[in-house]
Amino acid sequence: MLVYFGFKILLKYFGPMLLKYAMRKMGRKFEQQFSQQFGGGQQRTQQQNSAKEGKVSIDKEPKNRRKSNKEVGEYIDYEEID
Repeated sequence: MLVYFGFKILLKYFGPMLLKYAMRKMGRKFEQQFSQQFGGGQQRTQQQNSAKEGKVSIDKEPKNRRKSNKEVGEYIDYEEID
């Protein structure tokens, strides 16, 4: 019983600190994965800073463009009456 209550008290006081540590560590891991996946944040910000204000640049175009189907018909909104 003494071990249980001792563990409970320790968790009450040191739990928030452990949680903050774990959250910081996970945040750093996510930042690293994000920077690896999307080409690094520093290079991208330097490219954006070097671009002139008002200049438009397109990195890539979408592969497929959606076209509306004119044969679908008209949509009618209705309510069911009991």
